[in-house]
Amino acid sequence: MIPRARKRFGQHFLHDPAVLDRIVAAIDPRRDDRLVEIGPGRGALTSRLLAAPHAALDAIELDRDLFALLSEELPAAPHLTLHQGDALQFDFAALARNGAPTRDGRLRIVGNLPYNVSTPLLFHLLQNASAIFDMHFMLQREVVQRIVAAPGDDAYGRLTVMLAPWISAEHLFDVGPGAFQPPPKVWSAMVRLTIRPRPAFAVSAHFAAVVAAAFSHRRKTLRNALKDLLTREQIEAAGIDPGARPETLSPFAFNALAQTIDAQLR
Repeated sequence: MIPRARKRFGQHFLHDPAVLDRIVAAIDPRRDDRLVEIGPGRGALTSRLLAAPHAALDAIELDRDLFALLSEELPAAPHLTLHQGDALQFDFAALARNGAPTRDGRLRIVGNLPYNVSTPLLFHLLQNASAIFDMHFMLQREVVQRIVAAPGDDAYGRLTVMLAPWISAEHLFDVGPGAFQPPPKVWSAMVRLTIRPRPAFAVSAHFAAVVAAAFSHRRKTLRNALKDLLTREQIEAAGIDPGARPETLSPFAFNALAQTIDAQLR
């Protein structure tokens, strides 16, 4: 019996063949790739990835019933390793070190991510960024819009800025609710996140604190939003208008503000 989708895991199983084929085409697996699928579910994308010419596929499934189903249906699949566990706790760096050889030792991550864990999972993956080449994810469309937003866009915010130093992002295509079972209440979108060879700038130790403070008071000016961290004069010294609003600043500008705090503590 095929397990039903479980609300507590945020499960919406992708079943549209055209969308699944489009995802594989976007990933474009190669023979010496090391693919890692997060949340294979009932195996619709997994089976297509196994048919592609690549070196290895690891699949991480939290749901024990689905893990058992996949173990039965794909027991003899070559180059497949199933892992039962939580991707939020998974050591992707160890997997890259200890698994099958790849073209450059890094992983290619794919998945239809549950909406309720997508943001913390992205940050967990960034902690393993040196082990990852790129990521292709199905996410809630609103989250993808936030990831790819530019300064001044309505969707631009904390998530945009915090990811920017480490990844370049590309919104690939949108997917309607009918492509999933059960259908979600919102649209989804496919995004490509490519890990930068090196961060876009030398990230300050106070970068995250400044970004968090700024966007916790999104409608306030920087002078008011950052009053517990920086004075008006310090903001001006970083070359930034204290009267500007957070959503207008580039990630580099936020880092310049954070570096001002670094200088204070030296």
